[in-house]
Amino acid sequence: MGAPVLSRRARVAAGPGTRAHRRPSRRRRRDHLVGLLLVAPALVYFLVFLLYPALSALYYSFTDWNLRTDASWVGLANYADLLFDDVTYPHFWKSVRVTLQYTLLAVPLTLVTALAQALLLNTIRRGANLFRLLLFLPVVTAEAAVGAIWRWLYDPQYGLINALLGLAGIPGQNWLNTPELVIPALAFIAAWQCGISMIIYLAGLKGIPGAIREAAVIDGAGPWQRFWRVTFPMLRPTTFYLLVTGVIAALQVFGLVYVIFSGNGRSVTGGPEQSGLTYVLHLYLFAFRYDAMGAACAMSFILLVFIVIVTALQFRFVKQEAS
Repeated sequence: MGAPVLSRRARVAAGPGTRAHRRPSRRRRRDHLVGLLLVAPALVYFLVFLLYPALSALYYSFTDWNLRTDASWVGLANYADLLFDDVTYPHFWKSVRVTLQYTLLAVPLTLVTALAQALLLNTIRRGANLFRLLLFLPVVTAEAAVGAIWRWLYDPQYGLINALLGLAGIPGQNWLNTPELVIPALAFIAAWQCGISMIIYLAGLKGIPGAIREAAVIDGAGPWQRFWRVTFPMLRPTTFYLLVTGVIAALQVFGLVYVIFSGNGRSVTGGPEQSGLTYVLHLYLFAFRYDAMGAACAMSFILLVFIVIVTALQFRFVKQEAS
């Protein structure tokens, strides 16, 4: 006798082990194929331009390699030399300190500037779109143009900043050639480019119910009290998100520093006494100036591990305050 024919209710009750459930319908197979075709460009991009380079860099971080010779396996030697050999890599920890100093100064300054701009825009009724556009322009401006503009603004003889300080009776400074002023100068540029954070803060402000503000006004709270007791607490999740993403971006700062310190045909060294030698700029020099591609790959994964640790600590300790 042949196999018994199950009714539709019996096949459903039998579960996914039956042949009817194992064989998808023609329409479902077509939907799966269409879905795969739609995600194929993103999948190819991820595999070819993200996953494969990352795995290749991980392999080369365990080798002694430059762009002209074959790679030779050295194991953990690159990592050990970077972390513990100050003779072979004398500026590694210097770049770490510079990057941490920049992050600790640039991230809070950027958040404060972005929040101030968002609060100002939230009160404007006429011409708000124009002001948003003007404040967002620094984000979409090419870094080469930004570097050229700020090199002129910071110029000790002809720069606009020193000219304005002179009008106020304050002596001008040699901003990009004084080691103590390099990090504050770079952090100020980062705060000037806070357009994305400003837009996110503005969205957070728009999401605060007006009834809460009206209740605070009825209770007699002034503008300062409304900000600290109502507005800022409700922006804590937004601030936490911007803090996490801002720290990640600051730890990887490269383009602006490269443009600032490579103008006028100068060799990129990170400014006077390497005071602007950020971590990723140092990584770039290892890869393309010092012919130490293996060490550069090791530096990239050291940075990855550090970013993961810092982000995990932020989620562990800062998020509790923001929630």
